[in-house]
Amino acid sequence: MKKLINPWLSLVDEGYNCFGCAPHNPCGLKMEFWEDGDDIVSFWNPNDNFQGWLKTLHGGIQATVMDEVGAWVIARKLQTSAVTSNFNIRYRRPIPTGDDVTVEARARLREQKRMLAIIDVTLSVKGRVCSEAELTYYCFPREKAEKDFRFQGCEVED
Repeated sequence: MKKLINPWLSLVDEGYNCFGCAPHNPCGLKMEFWEDGDDIVSFWNPNDNFQGWLKTLHGGIQATVMDEVGAWVIARKLQTSAVTSNFNIRYRRPIPTGDDVTVEARARLREQKRMLAIIDVTLSVKGRVCSEAELTYYCFPREKAEKDFRFQGCEVED
């Protein structure tokens, strides 16, 4: 696996503060990403601040993690930016919270139809799928992503 370089880190002084991936956001998830073949993967520790029920990860936070890893598929595999246009999630089993829990978020491009990309995402703990989703993104032309969203490409570390 190769770690993805966050292309927005250079925009911190201009307001980059993503809840999902900004490493300096004190309330954020601080997610990092790796490329594993066709997949983009993130390993995230859900501390107790992200609970819904007692010691259980909030479903909205699960959705946020899934949306974030899906967006990084667009950034790395399609080399552009996008917005979520549809999100279908299935919660199969609860995800615990705590410092000793690691959630694996794994996403893959299923298909692309013109400006739409369909991404499959799973959240797993200890190899067991806890939730899964199908996300559809509207992908911007690269020129618009560069001009309006300052996207400069998503590369991996050596």
